[in-house]
Amino acid sequence: MSVKFIGYIGFNNGSETQAAVRSRVLDKEYVEAAAKAQEEGGFDRVLIPFGSNSPESQIVAAHAAALTSRLGFLVAHRPGFTQPTVAARQLATLDQLSGGRVAVHIITGGADEEMARDGDTGTIKAQRYQRTDEYLTILRQEWTAAQPFDHQGDFYDIRQAFSAIKPDNLPVFFGGSSAEAIEVAGRHADVYALWGETLEAVQDTVRQVRRAAARHGRNPGFSLSLRPVIADTEEAAWKRAAEIEEQVRENRTAAGLPLTGHRPPNVGSLRLLEAASANRQDKRLWTGVAALTGAAGNSTGLVGTPEQVADAMLDYYDIGIDHFLIRGFDPLGDSILYGRELLPVVRRKVAEREKVDVALAG
Repeated sequence: MSVKFIGYIGFNNGSETQAAVRSRVLDKEYVEAAAKAQEEGGFDRVLIPFGSNSPESQIVAAHAAALTSRLGFLVAHRPGFTQPTVAARQLATLDQLSGGRVAVHIITGGADEEMARDGDTGTIKAQRYQRTDEYLTILRQEWTAAQPFDHQGDFYDIRQAFSAIKPDNLPVFFGGSSAEAIEVAGRHADVYALWGETLEAVQDTVRQVRRAAARHGRNPGFSLSLRPVIADTEEAAWKRAAEIEEQVRENRTAAGLPLTGHRPPNVGSLRLLEAASANRQDKRLWTGVAALTGAAGNSTGLVGTPEQVADAMLDYYDIGIDHFLIRGFDPLGDSILYGRELLPVVRRKVAEREKVDVALAG
């Protein structure tokens, strides 16, 4: 089993620890530098995020794709706001213009207040997953149909749909931890995306998704999102992690944001927050920022030297994780550091593991 690395291109070089640079919502120079740095660093793809008040992810991906030649793009996309036939053609066009370097990350949306900002006020979470299921069915049909097709469902009534442009290979990534989400993932996900939980919790989710996928004759890959903190020594790495926690605490206090009493709106964040009851889990899973932020998105990390963090990543690899989505708290600087210090170590260890597996099989 090979391993893939997914980086991250936000819209500026801000993070939970660097609130000051958020004043520039879309920093063109940062986007360009981040794309080039992560291509040079050996990342396979980069995630372009989606938010109800953010720059448009497909347009940012198109710009970054024009500046690179090998780097792939994982475009976050929320079903329900664009007709699936239109979205299918948009993504297929981007795929063709980039030379087949596009994947889509489907984010159904769990927070009612965020959905309302784009006018989605009439659905509850379970209905949104039903809509996503239907949306992805149409999306794939638009990508593959050789003849015009009709579709009549609970959310979409489409007649004689047909796309002249088809993607070469456009994988569907899918995230969501609720029972409804896992069922949809089983039907549609080429890669199922998890946040960084304990080995036991990740293994349990992998099993659930595999069971759901097996009912449809499918065998998806799995992506784990992490915020690695690496340094020359383990002591220095944990010191840096503590500094990050303190900076996040200071920034949230200054902004009037809560540090405790969080009530996340989605199952994935609830699970992360439960794991954050202890600052450290397993060998080196660090949950300090997750506890402070209410596990808002990708907020757990692995801490140690590059060798130690790589070993911890291989523990996840051994239970089925074949993609790692990694980003730092200094987005551009950390991506360069990962490309230089971490990715080669993980790839070397995976290659060594595969050689052993082949030898044992022989």
